[in-house]
Amino acid sequence: MSNSVFRFATVSGQSIHWFLKRNCSVTPSQLGWLYASLCVISLGVGTGFWLNGAPLVLPFAWIELIAVGVAFMLYARHATDGERIELQGGRLVVELENGGRFERTEFLPHQVRVEPQISDRSLIEVSGQGRSVKVGRYVRPELRAALAREIRMALRGG
Repeated sequence: MSNSVFRFATVSGQSIHWFLKRNCSVTPSQLGWLYASLCVISLGVGTGFWLNGAPLVLPFAWIELIAVGVAFMLYARHATDGERIELQGGRLVVELENGGRFERTEFLPHQVRVEPQISDRSLIEVSGQGRSVKVGRYVRPELRAALAREIRMALRGG
């Protein structure tokens, strides 16, 4: 199967991979460096005011840094969320990562159903052998039907 057939997948030999992830502008390590530099600047300014006789600036700088740190932690927790779908060696493997929680489900390709749940804009439900997984969270709703068609085409072998 040619890679030009697929819009969302990568073809590598006999395997087909879909890697759908959250679109994050800052990685967790970049966020750590940003936070460290913000701490240095904010505490430096607060210490300068404290040394010049304004003692309340420093406690408010600490409160600000704690609040920003909590917000950054919540962001970083979900920055690596994603969905990986792989068709290889007679298996369809769906791996979901959300907030550090990892879920893996395997299907036999000839027993899998792929369909939007409610409408063409809903999440895609991959089901078979009594198991069900919803994918497509990181694809725009108007493109989910195209992703579902692409997965069905790969499962049919062409």
